[in-house]
Amino acid sequence: MSTPKSKAQPSAAAFLGGVLKPVKPADAFFHVLPVPLVGERFKQSAMASAPEAILHASQQLETWDGRSNPSRHGIHTHAAVDCKGPMEKVLQRISAEVSNIIKLDKFPVGLGGDGLVSYAMVKGLLDAGMEDFGVIQIDAQADLKDTDNGEQWSEACVMKRIVDEDVPLFQLGVRSLSKEETDARRVNSVKFYDADWLVSRNVHKIELPGEFPEKVFLCIDVDGFDPSVFPSATAVPGGLGWWQVLAIIESIAQQTDIIGMDLTEFNPSIGNSFHDNAAAMMLYRIMGIVERARL
Repeated sequence: MSTPKSKAQPSAAAFLGGVLKPVKPADAFFHVLPVPLVGERFKQSAMASAPEAILHASQQLETWDGRSNPSRHGIHTHAAVDCKGPMEKVLQRISAEVSNIIKLDKFPVGLGGDGLVSYAMVKGLLDAGMEDFGVIQIDAQADLKDTDNGEQWSEACVMKRIVDEDVPLFQLGVRSLSKEETDARRVNSVKFYDADWLVSRNVHKIELPGEFPEKVFLCIDVDGFDPSVFPSATAVPGGLGWWQVLAIIESIAQQTDIIGMDLTEFNPSIGNSFHDNAAAMMLYRIMGIVERARL
């Protein structure tokens, strides 16, 4: 009598890896790029393990997101970017990976790591020749400092590095910024809807300025959410809600062509997988929004 085969264990190496059959990169629309980059400020945090935690949690997701099945367009997960060595070299590696994804005409999904990942993702789009696109940032902090304790490669400076590349920026959910960052908004024509307006009025749909680019890259820092949704190393009270963020992104997708995204500053809690699952679900729900708008 033959021995029953044991059920294959889900692999944490790929998004939905225990659910989906592997697909060739050329056959997948969504390209997930794990980036366990952590700068000096968060060296003592668990952010470096965030990509692995999210990938592992994604094994529990249903492929039906409630409205569609984004996975039917293919999800390919890349090997994690090597984040050892000088920061500028690491950022170049990330950008090169993103550039290659864009050249394949695919949709990059970056899994950070701290917020500096966003600069490298955007630089990858620029290096691939992408033009006339803007960045929409969901975050508690403005991250528009020119330097942070003398360091220009810091998550506190990431959006300043992006506007330095002449990429238009729209900020959502900010509720902690300095006078320097307020001035940087004015000088760099940064548009924004801060948390005090979005949350107090329970806004679920935004209207982008007519002059904002039709192509956008989403930068989602988990501390843009209220800490009741995602606890964060830099949590600030009064943030956005789960359904509010999804509804706002849906309204963005109705006005623009979302060309990529990242999720940063997620800090996994050892022994508590609830927020890992929530991060994986949030990413997949956004893939669904993109799929229904673009494909």
